[in-house]
Amino acid sequence: MPSDEERDPAAPSPLSRARRIGGRSRGSEPRPEGRPGSRARPQPGVTFHDPAHVPPAAPSDPERASRAGRNLPAAIGVGVGLGAVIVASLFVYRPSFAFIVGAAVLYGCYEMSQGLRAAQLQVALVPVVVGGAAILVAAWERGPSGLVLAALVTLVGVLVWRIPDGAQGYARDVSASALVLLYLPTLAACAVLLVHPSDGAGRILAFIATVVCSDTGGYATGVLFGRHPLAPIVSKAKTWEGFAGSVIWCSVAGVLFMTLVFHHAWWKGWIFGLAIVVTATLGDLGESMIKRDLGIKDFGSLLPGHGGIMDRLDSLLPCAAVAYLLLSYFAPV
Repeated sequence: MPSDEERDPAAPSPLSRARRIGGRSRGSEPRPEGRPGSRARPQPGVTFHDPAHVPPAAPSDPERASRAGRNLPAAIGVGVGLGAVIVASLFVYRPSFAFIVGAAVLYGCYEMSQGLRAAQLQVALVPVVVGGAAILVAAWERGPSGLVLAALVTLVGVLVWRIPDGAQGYARDVSASALVLLYLPTLAACAVLLVHPSDGAGRILAFIATVVCSDTGGYATGVLFGRHPLAPIVSKAKTWEGFAGSVIWCSVAGVLFMTLVFHHAWWKGWIFGLAIVVTATLGDLGESMIKRDLGIKDFGSLLPGHGGIMDRLDSLLPCAAVAYLLLSYFAPV
């Protein structure tokens, strides 16, 4: 990171950029007295950067293991380990998959809340975490209706929880809390709905494997053939060639799962694969846009080669909802 003297005067610093909310600076606005920890400050595990000034990695930098900027051996090792845990949970004791989802999502709520604090947005973490757990349990016990009811009750709890901190910033804080609530536990509950039926293991494998094909296929194809940026404003690493690779890989995966596992027509699998690749790409770009707006590089560093939990859930979460809807229609129980 360049020093203040070396930085382009026209380029905003990460802190000043994060403080611009609604087109005006809030750096001089004092936050009202409230619960301990209501003042925003950079949090451990959240990596800040200035998107306008990213120095090139030195040849000896161990983190520069690929053109896409990943530590590839660590990323592969972590990915294989997580996959093994998920597969074991599905075939040894299927309800344990819901516990894994819950642990990942609740920690993701913490990661995202710390990232949002960089923009002086205070997430009502207690009701979000407690209500998030309730949403997952309700989805398992009561299905979609239980999911919706638990989400609405939790949202009311968020509105009430923030009241003691006063009116200043109320709408912004409540909106940030609602974003975390809907983005993580509510979408993740769709994965719980997927695993609950008797063939839930196959549904989860179809969902996760197709998303992995989107990420891996797009990454490999983009590294080898990528020339034309897909969305340069959001991510310079994504290319149209990589997206084409994701489409091919996901289409093949969708057709194989739909015909071999669910014994339905191939065209249903093709539609499933296309829907997953579009949703996964948009989910990845959406999370990248949030991080750029907050001025952070990653939401955490828990997973070597990947970043934080949120950096792995970005494409899985919206795809869980799409997979549940399509599989419920194409391959009803």
